[in-house]
Parts: sequence; structure tokens; C-alpha cells
Amino acid sequence: MKSRLFAALALLVGALSLLSCVDSDQTQEVILERDKEAIQKFLQENPIASVKEYSEPIEGFYMFWQVSTKETRNNLLKGDTVSVNYVGKTLDKKIFDTSIEQVARDNGIFNSGRKYQPLRYAVGYGFTITGFEFALSMMHAGEKATVIFPSRLGYGSQASGGIPANSPLIFELELVQVKKGPNLNP
Repeated sequence: MKSRLFAALALLVGALSLLSCVDSDQTQEVILERDKEAIQKFLQENPIASVKEYSEPIEGFYMFWQVSTKETRNNLLKGDTVSVNYVGKTLDKKIFDTSIEQVARDNGIFNSGRKYQPLRYAVGYGFTITGFEFALSMMHAGEKATVIFPSRLGYGSQASGGIPANSPLIFELELVQVKKGPNLNP
């Protein structure tokens, strides 16, 4: 009986000590609200010209097409292979990655050991961050769009390369090609 009481007390003390380590400023809800405010401020100060728009303000996701096709049905299915040119930026407009050599050179991030070409990958297997893949799922071959999304759809609380933790991201995307794959959808 004493050992059960001791174990329960130890568990309670351990749980309380863990809770005291949680920074209330870093909860997912607080981070999302902070991201959404930063995105709104960015959009107010930097309007993005577009021919078509999509937004999920509750999620903090915004997409602006600069080039759109007349296609209306969903273009991408799990297993399709996409080729996409991209420029990734933080809200301060600092470019952290690109598939375009001249953009890399112009922004001081050129790597001579890298082959600059459209990113090519199979959709639906988690090869890219959530916001990037969601944006592509709304595009058709030949379209160009700018997408802005909160950190939880990007790298979240993990810093990655030149991207600080909890950073909302901007991607300029050009869906160059879609190669249909096996229909792996249920």
C-alpha cells in the first residue's frame, strides 16, 4: 500500500514539475495566434497582386495565384509526381531556399555543389512540409502562386537552416509539371 501511495505521489510530483517547465507563451494556440497576427500585418504592409485567391483565416493560410489556368477539378492525387520551382522566405522577406540558381546567387545563398532545378517528388508521402504540399494540392500544372502559412504548417518549433523556430513562411511556387502516378487513393 505504501509503495502505491509513494508511486502515485512521485507521479504527481513529476507531472507538476513537467507542467512548470511549459512556457505559456509557447503553447500551440499562442504560437498560432502570434503567427496569424504577423501574417496579417505582413499582408497589410505587402499586398500581393493576384488573379485568384484562397484563404483559411482561422488556420492562417493564404494563397494568391499570379498565373492561373481554367482547370477546375482537383489536379493532384497521392502518388502523382510533381516538378515545382520555389522560393522560400520568412516574413522579413529573407530567402532561405530556392530551386532557382539566379535567385540563389542574387540572395547570397548559392551553393556550387547543388544542382538547381525544379524539385521533383511524389505527392502524399510527407516529402515536404505540410503548407507547401497543401498549396501544391490546390494548383494545376502551369500555375504560379504565392502562399503564406503559419509555423505549424512549416517547421513548427524546430529551427531549420536559416529558419528560426516558430516562423511563418512564404513560398513562391510554380507548378511546372504533374506526372500522373498509380491511383493510390481509396
